[in-house]
Amino acid sequence: MSTQPESRDAGAWAPPVDRLTADGGHINVTGRRPTAPMNGFGRMWQKTYRTSLGAGAITPVAVIAAWKAHFPEFWPAGNRFFAPLAGIAPGEVAALDLSMPGGLKLSTGVLVLFADEESFTLMTPEGHMFAGWITFSSFVAEGETCAQAQVLMRASDPLYELGMSLGGHRKEDAHWMHTLSELARHFGVDGQVTVNAVCVDRKRQWSRAGNVWQNSGIRSGVHMASTPLRALGRLRRRDAGA
Repeated sequence: MSTQPESRDAGAWAPPVDRLTADGGHINVTGRRPTAPMNGFGRMWQKTYRTSLGAGAITPVAVIAAWKAHFPEFWPAGNRFFAPLAGIAPGEVAALDLSMPGGLKLSTGVLVLFADEESFTLMTPEGHMFAGWITFSSFVAEGETCAQAQVLMRASDPLYELGMSLGGHRKEDAHWMHTLSELARHFGVDGQVTVNAVCVDRKRQWSRAGNVWQNSGIRSGVHMASTPLRALGRLRRRDAGA
């Protein structure tokens, strides 16, 4: 009985995942389903951020290896990426703490959907600011090695869609432009980042408005506000057990 040959990159894909599991007790990750752009509420955008690392000895494989190894170090201050113990590998889940206006910390996570030597893709869970994929890649174009981050996304719910319209898109652009600039600096290059944003679908999916129930921004705010109450509860339990 003949069988189909296994694809060369079959091992680069995450196995099917129904719900995420993350270590460390981070909220808004464990138990959440991964989401694709069709699961979001807002208009669909494809955003491409790219920088050239010049012509020379820097290979795409070297770029991706460094990007995986130092991924959190390239992010803007105030944002944290808690890499899984196995690193950025297919099927792994990472927790995130993202800085928001007013000093709010938004806790969420990502699933490593795909990872090989020249690219990797992260997929967002329910409650994240957007439903979609972010693909990080490196390739040679016109004789120069390029690094690229490409996002295909919809804002997850009406509140996030409003936030994106009121400055969220600019903040997201600044985040990935900073990341690519820092990646280039890692290789000793003063990289100039280009941004190309295309609205793929202008329709809002009102059938997905109920996603607001999973909104990680709201849940993170409630969690932060209830910290004193949780601390008091722990103190009372400790005193009761003394």
